[in-house]
Amino acid sequence: MTDTAATPTTLPRETQRLDWARHATHDADLGLARASADAGFRSYWRTTGTEPSRIVMDSPPDKEDVKPWLRIRALLEGNGVRVPHLLAEDTEHGFLLLEDLGPDTYLHVLHADNADALFDDAITQLLRIQATPIPEGMPVYDEALLLRELRLFDEWFLGKHLAIVPDVHDEQTLERVHRVLIDAALAQPQVFVHRDFMPRNLMPAADGPAVLDFQDAVKGPIAYDPLCLFKDAFVSWPQARIDAWLDRYHARAVDAGLPVPPLERFRRDVDLIGVHRHLKVIGIFARLHHRDNKQHYLEDAPRFFAYLDHVLPKYPELAPLAELIERRVKPTLVEYAHWTDGTGDE
Repeated sequence: MTDTAATPTTLPRETQRLDWARHATHDADLGLARASADAGFRSYWRTTGTEPSRIVMDSPPDKEDVKPWLRIRALLEGNGVRVPHLLAEDTEHGFLLLEDLGPDTYLHVLHADNADALFDDAITQLLRIQATPIPEGMPVYDEALLLRELRLFDEWFLGKHLAIVPDVHDEQTLERVHRVLIDAALAQPQVFVHRDFMPRNLMPAADGPAVLDFQDAVKGPIAYDPLCLFKDAFVSWPQARIDAWLDRYHARAVDAGLPVPPLERFRRDVDLIGVHRHLKVIGIFARLHHRDNKQHYLEDAPRFFAYLDHVLPKYPELAPLAELIERRVKPTLVEYAHWTDGTGDE
């Protein structure tokens, strides 16, 4: 790995990116083709005209500092986690040169017949992540962060997307539910948490899967990442299979010496941290839609309401949230769909 020469910041970003990639690969004829983008400001570009191909991560410094990604990558690699190999870096201008792991993530290749084997490989990587020593100063999934995430649902989905103005009763309901979910999260054993450990962030690899998108890692509840893996944002599985995978994870975590609680308590932890994540992701999808003009994410919001429909009836302390969703959210969703599917007059 080498540091590369400075890139003039007065040039258009696409020119900076191409010039840097050519310098980093020592190939003046190299081209770049879009490989993928994520929900943030980073983008990924595949080199063309040379073999083997490489990936350029473009992370504009004024929008998304690449240094947290590099710090977490080094921590994970040091604990045996399969992460993308780093070939060159320019932290000042936000460019990285990485190995090319191909076009497909787990999301593309998972199906009913191979899911058991692929998820078992994913659990292997997850156990290594959770066993990674937590460095001093690492961000913590504390009460402030948990509450800030929960309020994404209130602000962006209820308020901005559905134009629901909560009355006093609704506000009290949300506050009580927030308290239940926050207390449950803080009571869990705390480990190294990826925060988005889902199929779209796993890449098939012979010694993998390789783990992506780990820059927002924190110290937090042990059930968070297993929940993310099996109750994904973009694909749903039968509940019986999810339960079996969670039990398999739990057994392997016990064998690995991780601080998982007894199985029944772990299942409850998964459910409650799942409600937290489902509400957060619905809010994030609404924010991506309205703030960032990334409109396709909201198409998956119904998946999260289905997750909530499964869990909320199991817990009396969450009954107020279930009642709020039935009384105010679902009728508004139906009306919203009417106005946005071409059947309304708007």
